[in-house]
Amino acid sequence: MGRQRKRPDVCGELPKHFEHRRLIVRTVTVREHARLTTQKLSASDIARPLDRAQISVSAFDWLCELSSRLRVAGAALVQTENRTWLRLDNFVGVVQTPCGTVIEILPKHYDTEDAAPRGRLLLRRLILDALDLPARVTEEASLEIFDGPISEWLIRQFLRELDVLIKRGLRFHYQRLEEEARYLRGQLNVSKQMLQWPGREHRFHICHDLHLPDRPENRLLRRALDQVCKATQDPANWRLAHELRAVMSEVPLSANIEGDFRRWSHDRLMAHYEAVEPWCRLILGHQVPLATAGTWQGISLLFPMEKLFERSVAKALRQLIDPHAKLRTPARSEYLCRHGESRIFRLEPDMLVTHGENAWVLDCKWKRVIDDRESKYGLSQPDFYQLFAYGHRYMAGKGDLFLVFPLGTDFPRGRLFDFDAGMRLWLVPFDIDGAGFDIKHLSALPLRQPCPERVCSDPASIEDDSTPVAQSNALAVIGGAPKPMPEQFVARETDRRRRLVL
Repeated sequence: MGRQRKRPDVCGELPKHFEHRRLIVRTVTVREHARLTTQKLSASDIARPLDRAQISVSAFDWLCELSSRLRVAGAALVQTENRTWLRLDNFVGVVQTPCGTVIEILPKHYDTEDAAPRGRLLLRRLILDALDLPARVTEEASLEIFDGPISEWLIRQFLRELDVLIKRGLRFHYQRLEEEARYLRGQLNVSKQMLQWPGREHRFHICHDLHLPDRPENRLLRRALDQVCKATQDPANWRLAHELRAVMSEVPLSANIEGDFRRWSHDRLMAHYEAVEPWCRLILGHQVPLATAGTWQGISLLFPMEKLFERSVAKALRQLIDPHAKLRTPARSEYLCRHGESRIFRLEPDMLVTHGENAWVLDCKWKRVIDDRESKYGLSQPDFYQLFAYGHRYMAGKGDLFLVFPLGTDFPRGRLFDFDAGMRLWLVPFDIDGAGFDIKHLSALPLRQPCPERVCSDPASIEDDSTPVAQSNALAVIGGAPKPMPEQFVARETDRRRRLVL
């Protein structure tokens, strides 16, 4: 038999930035404080897939190296129990290793069979609350449709906003160019032209402006888009990313990410760039509390879970308190003690609400509490010491303090703890699934006054809502009290309705 001819490669040789796609990508989904190992899992470990997982030796070694680098900066990603086990800390997000392993870390909040998809949806909500994105991005339907890893969801949000931006048009910028050409264009540089060498009189030194997309915002978007093209494994994301990359082929890459972000313009002409900016910062690791950096440029986004919970609580509280009250997150004005002429040990509660001369302190804890008096409800004594110091420094030792925990199935029913001298501490549940606070648990705070309903003491004077007079009076409710409309307006409206009927 003759030698079989090799099938021609229609696409040609792959560029260097496609070499990573030859890796066999494996996604490992776990949650906070899970344990990772290189050994084969036992039957009991297999029954807990979100708390125990097996990874490759190369991924294990890379995580150890990454943790050692981050520990120098004050952040502990993992804790080494022995040479074969790693225990994750309280960070959530995604980590991508050079060998192709994607480790997705979800919040540890659910114990049901659907804990993984619910935890993934919860993490998306928390990220959107932390970024304070517009309402059109945070629709519930868009959160539930896509059930891929959190990294692919972040990539999809970035590509969606970038696609909208490109359809509206990239912002161009005029740049001055000085060159020697064979034709006149723009302005002639007379001083250089007079110094022109003999025999080159046909060459002109000119200065002219070019309308180019080379500006800091576009350079950053192109840099983030290139990183997305290398990292995504979802077919839809890969296709859209390369389509957008072809459109932005004339835009150069950002060589100075920090400098270009500082030069990002926020004027009215750049308003259509605001929706894509937070996603660009996430992809490039500029807005992430902990973004892994180094020679491997994968999509690695890690968030401290307590910070995400704190920002979600602050966002819900800001919508409940009185508009005249002030909310500071965090407060940094008081110190624990003095040493000589200076103050030391600054006290920083998560939230401080002030209204006039009154103050209230709220502190958030991402942990589970249980309704068990003998175990002190799972509360920590150092937390109470901390709140006691907050109350004496920020509230003069009198008033109400609040300790906010995520709402669980076994939340304590005894929620009031008395300190001396009229200072009290309340345990407040926060429904992180979307309901937020129960307003009755925050009755001590200066809350917004709900719009009072229309109250009528005489039942005989209640008008039919279908009449023009009743509808006109309903439209004139200001501050909850119905004010009658002018008689001529009511008569004109009545005549108009009668003519329509006839």
